[in-house]
Amino acid sequence: MEEIAQLVQQYGLEEDPEHVIIPYTDKDGRKKRCYLLKRRFIRILYAEGHSIDYPLAHVIEATVRHPELRLSEALDLLYRELDIKPPEPPETENSE
Repeated sequence: MEEIAQLVQQYGLEEDPEHVIIPYTDKDGRKKRCYLLKRRFIRILYAEGHSIDYPLAHVIEATVRHPELRLSEALDLLYRELDIKPPEPPETENSE
């Protein structure tokens, strides 16, 4: 969680014992906050039926950079900007 503490300090974020709190301004100029649970990974369930666990540090970075986007879109854009490979969905067994 040291990496999370560094991101909180770097971006001037807030936190409580259970959350990292990201303040941002929406497209209409209203001040809002995004609360992320302090867990090692955040799981996103996709409509295609799979899920991917993303490191909390990546979720924070994507949310800070692109708060107006859905988290899945913000993460995809973050990985493209940083030119790093995103986590893969877990392998599933094919039933015949």
